[in-house]
Amino acid sequence: MKNNKPLIILGETILPGQSKTIDMEIAKLHNAAKLKIPVIIQRSKIAGPTVLFSAGIHGDEINGIEIVRQIISKKINRPKRGTIICIPIINMFGYINMSRQFPDGRDLNRVFPGTKKGSLASRFAYHVITEILPHIDYAVDFHAGGASRFNAPQLRIIPDNEELKLLADIFNAPFTLFSKNIAGTFRNSCQKTNVKMLLFEGGKSSDINDAVAQSGIEGVKRFLSFLSMLDPKHDVQYKETDSIYINKSTWLRAKYSGMLHDHNKIGEFVKKGDVLATITDPFGKFEQKVKAPNDGYIINANHSPIVYQGDAVYHITKSLYNEPK
Repeated sequence: MKNNKPLIILGETILPGQSKTIDMEIAKLHNAAKLKIPVIIQRSKIAGPTVLFSAGIHGDEINGIEIVRQIISKKINRPKRGTIICIPIINMFGYINMSRQFPDGRDLNRVFPGTKKGSLASRFAYHVITEILPHIDYAVDFHAGGASRFNAPQLRIIPDNEELKLLADIFNAPFTLFSKNIAGTFRNSCQKTNVKMLLFEGGKSSDINDAVAQSGIEGVKRFLSFLSMLDPKHDVQYKETDSIYINKSTWLRAKYSGMLHDHNKIGEFVKKGDVLATITDPFGKFEQKVKAPNDGYIINANHSPIVYQGDAVYHITKSLYNEPK
């Protein structure tokens, strides 16, 4: 969509060449204080596509918020053509409380497209879908691992979609995981409305990791450059290695409860039988090794110091997109 007409969002008009921050107010806090979610819009005078960079659907996933913050602070969001919309924190309720959920206890990323008269989370999802999404051509939504799980920087795209595969090639995160959309997710609603979305995962909740943030920022610049939207003053770093595409992966679960001593294999290729961690009791009575069940890359690691039997401790690849059959 190469639209160079006035853009109307939440009743506000943004003309070509204008920038504006619109405060989305869906509900008040329980103490009657207003809660504003800034929607930051930058438009070029030159017609072009509209791109959304969003984060904070889960309020405690700070690393994604940091990436969108840097997109704004480094002025990467000032397009050479088209329009860039940034929403650094979608779930402001969760961000204030450092919580994954909405105040009504719901996971916002399971209630899209929402309803006008439903729960608080459902109403908010409805406004995002009806007020923001109709204007969007492309989107990158930033997330982090939950429950102390650290994600190696990776994209998630649906399989068998050549256009998304091309965009993922351009973004070139260290890993790209083929995964089906889950009902109720923002990504699923984007697909249904023909918005081309990449979902970025990196780092863990309640944490900022500079290397993960930099991976996201560089991917965004490559993405915008491909769309001819990046201001030429920004340098683009093209990697010598391509993203590792993952067809199948599995979770390795703890066989024992105890203290988890991680051996820091995140992002590395390991061989079957390699020791990934050690689980011990606090009294010096036992030590149990956690070994890789197969050859593969470690794309997620549990950084909690304490685990229980059955807890997911490592996410390891089993089948790569381009490996020999």
